[in-house]
Amino acid sequence: MTIHRTGFGNRLLAALPPEDLALLAPHFQKVSFEPDAVLVRSGDELDPVYFPHSGAIAFMLDMPDGQTVATTLMGREGALASFSVLGPSLSSVTATARLAGTASLISAAKFRAAYARSAAIRHVVQVHARALLLQLQHVAACNALHRVDGRMARWLLQLHDRVPDDLLPVTQEALAQLLGVRRTTVTLTMSKLRAAGAIPSDRRGSVEIHRARLERVACECYGLMQRNIDRMYCQELSAPQPAFAPFRESSIVAFDEAGAESRAASRERK
Repeated sequence: MTIHRTGFGNRLLAALPPEDLALLAPHFQKVSFEPDAVLVRSGDELDPVYFPHSGAIAFMLDMPDGQTVATTLMGREGALASFSVLGPSLSSVTATARLAGTASLISAAKFRAAYARSAAIRHVVQVHARALLLQLQHVAACNALHRVDGRMARWLLQLHDRVPDDLLPVTQEALAQLLGVRRTTVTLTMSKLRAAGAIPSDRRGSVEIHRARLERVACECYGLMQRNIDRMYCQELSAPQPAFAPFRESSIVAFDEAGAESRAASRERK
């Protein structure tokens, strides 16, 4: 990883009042990570804590037969190893970068000290923990109930939320690991999504998507999960900053409590 000057583009850090952020800021280093970089290995101590500013980090569960499957995807709305506030502990998953990005990094000991002193820091950690649990629950249900094409569309949309354009720098091997399937299954599923117009092109190391069509293919888990998490962040984080909204605006966010706006209408506006 490369060390840079520190800045704050993370949603959790942006929600902190200045006096609480000041407990963390002097101890931060800003680092960059490349795709496939392993930030935490299963069995490693949860130290340091990463607050991503950009990119995407997947939590990968390593199975005894050597296969892996993703349980969570985290970007600038989260904090990797934030559970270290509970005390020294070992990671149960491997955290792997899926999209290159940057993060502010702080030692677990310094983070625990600030957590103990600040109610605001404790609050943002609690909100993040509940959002993480919500995502884990949705992914578990999705993996059990839905077809591979719908699940792949969900992962692609989650990655797309964290990049500035429609070309995703992701390999078929990375998609196979996210889904917990073989490369041949990814190839067949990509062909199906191409036929539906959801993926205009895919070449070595990148996938171009048509977002509106990909949303039609994705299972309902994506919209439900992102809507619930986004609502949780907007309602419960103190002083949320729109510039740091965790998810791309799309048809899934434009619903009010009465459901007055339909997905179809949102797609028409696109």
